[in-house]
Amino acid sequence: MPKKNPVPAAETPLEDERPSKSQLKREMHALQELGETLIAMKPGERARFALSDDLEHAIDETARISSREARRRHMQYVGKLMRKEDLTALHAEFDAIDKERFQRDHAFHRLEKWRDRLIDEGDTAVDHYMQDHPDADRQTLRQLVRNARRERDQQKPPVSARKLFKYLRESQNI
Repeated sequence: MPKKNPVPAAETPLEDERPSKSQLKREMHALQELGETLIAMKPGERARFALSDDLEHAIDETARISSREARRRHMQYVGKLMRKEDLTALHAEFDAIDKERFQRDHAFHRLEKWRDRLIDEGDTAVDHYMQDHPDADRQTLRQLVRNARRERDQQKPPVSARKLFKYLRESQNI
């Protein structure tokens, strides 16, 4: 005969309030990956983050570790230090960096489209570009476009196309 539960079903707690061991491991690995991302950054980029002195020191220390096992243990230590950091601020800064990168990439693609259009269409595209960007020098732009078209027609390396792209980037302050 099965034993009856002395506590009625309505009064039993649904779940333990603490996360499972697997969940804790997943969170720890996520913190280690976040630490790896910070370690991979250049010091100038990393300066944007408000990191504790201990974590800064541990990140700097990573560069001198060459042993695979020592690095693994050190990454666990970095993950442990990451638990003390303000993760919402870190994630917000990562989001801001991603947004800046997206905007920079979008601007880069816009410039590439302008360069290709200028080379393909010639003077009509130059007129359209000058309407959008009146500060650009029309004569320089036309000369670069002519040279780039000539190189393309003669199947030479795109030196002038690169110069045109650089000029467009400088004229738009990107």
